Amino acid sequence: MTAVNRPEAVVAVDRMADEVTGRDRYGTRRRDKPPFRFGPGKALLWLLVVLFAVVFMYPFAWLLAASLKPRGQVFDNRLVPETFVWSNYAEVWSQLPLLHWLFNSIAIALLAATTVAVSSTMVAFGFAHFRFPGRTVLFGLVLATMMLPGAVTMVPVYLIWKSVGLLGTWAPLWAFNLFGSAFYIFLQRQFLLGLPRELFEAARVDGASYWRIFWRIVMPLSVPSFIIVFLFEFQASWNNFQMALIYLNAGSVEEFTAPLGIAYAMTRYSPTAGGQGDYQYVMVASLLVIVPMLILFAFGQRYFIEGIATTGRKG
Repeated sequence: MTAVNRPEAVVAVDRMADEVTGRDRYGTRRRDKPPFRFGPGKALLWLLVVLFAVVFMYPFAWLLAASLKPRGQVFDNRLVPETFVWSNYAEVWSQLPLLHWLFNSIAIALLAATTVAVSSTMVAFGFAHFRFPGRTVLFGLVLATMMLPGAVTMVPVYLIWKSVGLLGTWAPLWAFNLFGSAFYIFLQRQFLLGLPRELFEAARVDGASYWRIFWRIVMPLSVPSFIIVFLFEFQASWNNFQMALIYLNAGSVEEFTAPLGIAYAMTRYSPTAGGQGDYQYVMVASLLVIVPMLILFAFGQRYFIEGIATTGRKG
């Protein structure tokens, strides 16, 4: 018997022995898997899962139905419209500068996510690799900034951007990420602590600088956690209504982000503000704004799961 065929033969012998005697070739009794039983406990569990799924999906289903209704039937709470108005999806582009809003949101979210992911990884590499006096205290101070509410620093930060003359621009919506984020620094540090220090020491012996180590070793190995930070910040920036309202409200409508634009559309079509109540266009715009996030998470799902599974191994 050749070496190539031996593993297949061993597997075949084991399978035959198991079927005949219930034991393998070493005499160990194999344990059969318990049959699947759908009892009252599992039925209750499945019922709760379906119930929660319906509760979470109901707003999306309502939004989809409302986007296909004519004016006057948007808020009738029917999940199946009496009249399907497919033209709403074509007319929304002429009613609202939705394409400008989507472009602005995508550009700002990409800038914010990229800058905070890179800067946070750089700071996390410093805390994870270098040994210096006061490192633990300094890292604790970085984490302590997470306990400071954003409302406390809102006015000082606004005055800073006003003093440098950047109000009404994109800079306040992403440039602050150049200095990293405490939560993302903590997340990246926990991941980098799981990397063997021998890699960095070997690179230093070969003459690599710390900057080269960061770009050639740290960044490729931290791709899963890097994408986690990128996805989190992209979503946060995409849904950031408050900062867009503060820093972009003085600009033109075309310069709005998607959340701020949808709020503007709600006011524009309100009958109390002189509108005609064409809220179906607001529903269409709200539904289209969700699409980029769905695409992003669909492509990043594998890295998202891998990053969650491999982050936080060391303290």
